[in-house]
Amino acid sequence: MSRLKQLSRYRKHLEERYNRLVERSNDYKYIDETKSDRAAYKAMKILSKLNRVNYLNSEFSNTVS
Repeated sequence: MSRLKQLSRYRKHLEERYNRLVERSNDYKYIDETKSDRAAYKAMKILSKLNRVNYLNSEFSNTVS
């Protein structure tokens, strides 16, 4: 499997996980603040990883082109 394909699969996985965590954070906002905060914190960590993967993807595609 090529590196570019691996990056895109990993990016898709991170995006799905990020969206689930943001949704969970919003669902628990008024019910359980602790669960909401924990999900929001995990979502921020995933967003950081997602930004790094997007940067790598752009750098890799620029060198290949």
